[in-house]
Amino acid sequence: MSSIPRQKPIYRFAPSPNGPLHLGHALSAFLNRDMAAAAGGRFLLRIEDIDLARCTPTFEEGVYQTLDWLGLAWETPVRRQSDHLDDYATALRTLYDRGLVYPAFLTRGEVRVRVDEAEARGNLWPRDPDGSPHYPPDDRDRDPKTREKLLASGMRHAWRLDTTRAIAEAGKDLGWSEDGDGETGTILADPAAWGDVVLSRSDAPSSYHLSVVVDDALQGVTHVVRGLDLFHATSIHRLLQRLLNLPEPHYHHHRLILDSDGRKLSKSMGDTGLLELKAAGLSAADIRRLVGL
Repeated sequence: MSSIPRQKPIYRFAPSPNGPLHLGHALSAFLNRDMAAAAGGRFLLRIEDIDLARCTPTFEEGVYQTLDWLGLAWETPVRRQSDHLDDYATALRTLYDRGLVYPAFLTRGEVRVRVDEAEARGNLWPRDPDGSPHYPPDDRDRDPKTREKLLASGMRHAWRLDTTRAIAEAGKDLGWSEDGDGETGTILADPAAWGDVVLSRSDAPSSYHLSVVVDDALQGVTHVVRGLDLFHATSIHRLLQRLLNLPEPHYHHHRLILDSDGRKLSKSMGDTGLLELKAAGLSAADIRRLVGL
C-alpha cells in the first residue's frame, strides 16, 4: 500500500520595498530560511508592494541585493503583489457579495475631529491594538439609497470590513496555533478589537490584511514567521481566512530588534539599513550575531 506524499512546509519572507532592509528584517529572513531548512521545506520571497505610492523599484532591488549578501537563496519567480491585483479584487468582491464590506467616506481628518470631540466630553473612544481609533459607525449604518448616491457622485472612499457582521458569519472557535516568542499554544482570536478595518482604498487597491491572507493561500504557505508587532493582527487574518475559506497556516511571532531606546526598528524612522552595515565592513556572519542567532 503506497503512502500519500507529505507536503513540504512552506515558509516565506515578505518585505515591503518602501525603504532599506534593517536588522529586524534580517532576523525574520534568517528565521524563515533556517526553519524551512530544518523542516526540509521551501523558502519563498514575496515582495509586498501593494502601497504603490511608497514602494519603488530601487528599494525592491535593494531587497534582492541585501538578501543575496546575507547568503539567502529563494525560489523564483518572486511573487510581487502589484502583479496580482486581480486576486485581491476577487476576494474583496466575494466579501462584498455577502454584504460584509461597505464604502467608507469619512476622511482621516473627519474621523480625528469626531474622536477628539468625543474624548473632550470625557467619552472613551475604542481603539485597536495599535492605538488607532475605531472607525465611526456612520457609513456602516447608512441607508442603501444614500450610500448609492454617494458612490454615484464619485466621492472618494475606502472599503471597510463590517467586522461585527463578519464575526457573526464566521462562527465560534476562531483562533490559531502559535509557537513564537510571546504567547504560545492555541490563541483565541479577537477581531472585534480592530473595529472595521480597511480592506481597500483609493490609493492602495488592497490592504495588508486582505493581501497577506490571499497571498499566503495562493502560495501554499504553511508556516507564517513574522514579528511580534503583528501578533494581534492575526485575529483579523484568521477572520478573513475563515470568511474566504482559506487554509490556516501555523504561526510563529518572533521577538523584535529594538534600538537603544527600546523602540522597534523602522524604515520610516531612518534606522540604519543592512547595506550600510555592509559598506561599513560588516559580514553576513556579523549580522547573524547582531540579531542574536
